[in-house]
Amino acid sequence: MTILITGGAGFIGSHVVRLFVDKYPNYNIFNLDSLTYAGNLENLKSVENKSNYSFIKGDITDNIFINELFEKYKFDAVIHLAAESHVDRSIDDPLAFVKTNVIGTMNLLNAFKDCWKNNFKKKLFYHISTDEVYGTLGKTGLFTETTAYDPNSPYSASKASSDHFARAYGETYGMPYVITNCSNNYGQNQFPEKLIPLFINNIINNKLLPVYGDGNYTRDWLYVKDHAIAIDLVFHKGKNAETYNIGGFNEWKNIDLVKLLCRQMDEKLGRSGSSEKLITYVKDRPGHDLRYAIDASKISKELGWKPSVTFEEGLSLTIDWYLNNEDWLKNVTSGEYQRYYQKQYN
Repeated sequence: MTILITGGAGFIGSHVVRLFVDKYPNYNIFNLDSLTYAGNLENLKSVENKSNYSFIKGDITDNIFINELFEKYKFDAVIHLAAESHVDRSIDDPLAFVKTNVIGTMNLLNAFKDCWKNNFKKKLFYHISTDEVYGTLGKTGLFTETTAYDPNSPYSASKASSDHFARAYGETYGMPYVITNCSNNYGQNQFPEKLIPLFINNIINNKLLPVYGDGNYTRDWLYVKDHAIAIDLVFHKGKNAETYNIGGFNEWKNIDLVKLLCRQMDEKLGRSGSSEKLITYVKDRPGHDLRYAIDASKISKELGWKPSVTFEEGLSLTIDWYLNNEDWLKNVTSGEYQRYYQKQYN
């Protein structure tokens, strides 16, 4: 089987690529990534010399390039992870998110449709999405696979659009597909624009910890290695034209998460309660959703998936990785990211 994984040099994508390359030596895995600020080939050192792995630098928004790529390799399946994914960036530059998340996905769907029409065997378009497409929850309730879409940010609107196009291609052309919507991922190799690695880096360097609003925004957190295992299960055992929600059963208010992170960091760094003093509340961002929470019972019942760690365990493992890989952290926190960070949180 020849599989194209898009965005495979990014955070989640690199975990999926490594899992598939190592677990399925008979698969030919092609990793397509444009290597933007969040893509890092250092994430793939363990597989870069494997015989069943190939890296291709390219942009999914380049329609001619994508068509030529599918014509050349005639992929049996696509695992589509490439996306602009940071909400704050989408507020600053929404068109960039439309270009990548909508137009880029459309280019892949068109190319895959033509490839699938010429060979109906062993074909699947797997589209990875977010729980943010569902909008926001009150103090109770959970997102299910049948929750109506109600996106509130340019990022979530772009992902909702790409979800709809994936389903439309399945319904209109009969093209096989699956979609998963996941909660907030955390873990090793995550670019430090996201909350957990950002705050780990800030605590290491004794910088302020900017918390939006009153800090009571609530998120469900999913350990990235558990997400990669779930993607593996859905890819191989998921039903055609189905949606599966993937969540960690770990709801945390932002401020409670940050305080837990501070306590674990202080313990590991040998500090005595100093990190909490770095917490500072900043102006809330526009359209900030109050609460996300996923009901992951469908994937649990149908495919036997469940999280392997509690949030406290996963957070501790994550902190250990960043503390043991400070060179990686220093290499990515420079240039474009530094300018963006200063603009966003100054």
